[in-house]
Amino acid sequence: MKKSLKTRIAVSFLLLTVISLVAIGVVHLFFLEDYYLTGKKNQLITAKNMISVDRNNNVSEDYTRFCAMNGLSFLLADNNLNLLVTNVREDRMLTARMFGSIMGKENENSEILEQETGYQILKYSDPSASVDYLEIFGMTDDGYIYIIRCPLQSIHEAAELSLRFYIVVGIIVIAASVLVILLITGNIMAPITELSNLSVKMAGLDFNARYTSGGSDEIGVLGENFNIMSDRLEQSISQLKTANAQLEKDIAEKTQIDEMRREFLSSVSHELKTPIALIAGYAEGLKEMQLDEESRNYYCDVIMDEANKMNKLVMELLSLNHLESGEDRLDIQRFDLIELISGVVEAHRLNISAKGITLEFDRNGKVPVWGDQFKIGEVITNYLSNACNYCEGEKIIRITVSTAGNQIVTTVFNTGNHIPEDSLDKIWNKFYKVDKARTRAYGGSGLGLSIVKAIMDAHGQSCWAANVEGGVSFSFTLPIE
Repeated sequence: MKKSLKTRIAVSFLLLTVISLVAIGVVHLFFLEDYYLTGKKNQLITAKNMISVDRNNNVSEDYTRFCAMNGLSFLLADNNLNLLVTNVREDRMLTARMFGSIMGKENENSEILEQETGYQILKYSDPSASVDYLEIFGMTDDGYIYIIRCPLQSIHEAAELSLRFYIVVGIIVIAASVLVILLITGNIMAPITELSNLSVKMAGLDFNARYTSGGSDEIGVLGENFNIMSDRLEQSISQLKTANAQLEKDIAEKTQIDEMRREFLSSVSHELKTPIALIAGYAEGLKEMQLDEESRNYYCDVIMDEANKMNKLVMELLSLNHLESGEDRLDIQRFDLIELISGVVEAHRLNISAKGITLEFDRNGKVPVWGDQFKIGEVITNYLSNACNYCEGEKIIRITVSTAGNQIVTTVFNTGNHIPEDSLDKIWNKFYKVDKARTRAYGGSGLGLSIVKAIMDAHGQSCWAANVEGGVSFSFTLPIE
């Protein structure tokens, strides 16, 4: 048995040595040059991506430092071929190379290594100086023409790079060798210990433990039987846990649905109770009381007004239900946001003037965006209506459109009291009202901001409210064209 173990270890070490040497030789033969060139290409591409020109046609100090540290020469020109900046004293050669690339007159000393949209990488041999260069040529998104080059390093530098490469490969090989040796040693010498530890864990109902040494001998078969027994016990327990977790989830969902149903019915009942009571009361008055024409008209107006409020509530509920269920599909199109806001402002002009409110909105220019124009109009209408109803103090409403990254942010600000901080997140909930008496006074149902939230969620955009100096602002985002 000892002889067999020694033979297996000797053969293992022999195979490991041979495989390591062959692997190093293969890597050196096939990958060293590609590794070297790839490193240089990545430096050029990084330099190309870092190009940033300010208003004075200067590049940043970080860019110049990066090029200096990596031995890169660069030359920038505008789209009129006016030379702007370079980091070399003698730029004639780079200028000639740039104009040659622009005119498509590459000489026989150039070889295109890589060509992508917007740039190409070339290998250029300078016969006068017997130096090989790696160059990248192209145009930035801002319209600047650039050429960046670096000399292919000397033999000494290449040897150092090769040494680093071998060190990296050597470390990987050594680590793999150590790992393999440990695995082999464990496989040969420690299966009994592993089985003993496994039996202790299984006695403690830890069925995640596994016999991993393998083998086709008696110990290996015993270990495999341990694994089978552990798997079956774990599977049975897992099924019980899964069924229990699903049951708990179903109970929680049912409880949540019941709570939402009770809350919804309570809110709807509360919203309908007042107009129904008013309609019934005034209708009874029309029937039983002797009224003059003016009083009768007043009673009828009250009934019609309350009926309209009920109809508005039902329509808003239907609209919100369609939005949340996904039945109301968006009609995404390109439109001018400034023009849409102007139309909504004009529709509210009389209401704004009647309340003595000053509205500030810059209608100049165009802001093209993508979205469902009708539904975004609903969002703006809800924001502006809220602003009119809660505008106090100086009575100023200010609508602004600004850019934030790749989004357009529309904000409706009104002077007045702040929203309580604990209500800022709740105002988007159905039927939530910060000031119920005031909401009832202007005929609000508490669904307007819920509809706004549903519309913006359908667009995949954001909406929010914030207390700011002097009042409250409501905002939403849309993607830039």
